Amino acid sequence: MSGSLADVEFALRSVTRTVLDNEKYFGDLDAVVGDGDFGYSLARGFEIVDAQFDDFDRTDPGVFLTKVAMTISGRIGGTSGPIWGTAMLRLGSALKGSDTFDAADVVAGLRKAVEGIQARGKAELGDKTLLDSLVPAIDTLEQQIEAGASPTNAVAAMAATARQAADDTAKLQARRGRASYTGERSIGSVDAGATAIAVILEKLAQDYQAR
Repeated sequence: MSGSLADVEFALRSVTRTVLDNEKYFGDLDAVVGDGDFGYSLARGFEIVDAQFDDFDRTDPGVFLTKVAMTISGRIGGTSGPIWGTAMLRLGSALKGSDTFDAADVVAGLRKAVEGIQARGKAELGDKTLLDSLVPAIDTLEQQIEAGASPTNAVAAMAATARQAADDTAKLQARRGRASYTGERSIGSVDAGATAIAVILEKLAQDYQAR
């Protein structure tokens, strides 16, 4: 599998629409044991991305993502801005310097994004964060690539993994973020960030299928 700027634009358009369409849903999930501002904060950043989409530097796919990341970091409030912005910045940095990239580059970039999230949020797998669905989804992507799957099938498999992993966060006690203050009361509800990753990948899989 190989990709170009057009593929990054396609994926980012899908992510942006999904975040904006699910502002209330993501906020409602976060309100169960958090402060409820997750959906609002995320949407405020991505609505700027949506409005300025045609104006970002498109020197190459990585530069494009880096500029988007800077916008997100500056516009999303709370902890979400630095975390989501850093993740996209790390992915963009991994794709800089070439007009095209291959699937292995995407996996490597996503691994760098995870490292950035961990550095910013001080979270690990099992802490009940977005990492608990994102990391298994990346593992699935790598497995799909090694098996020779098409982009459409690979993203669909990622989405299925992310959904199962996000649902499984209901069994965990939150150890990072505002939800961690509730202790054992956080058990029984899914993590908003992990579920957002699942929703985003599910919509991206649908969009790839219809492409």
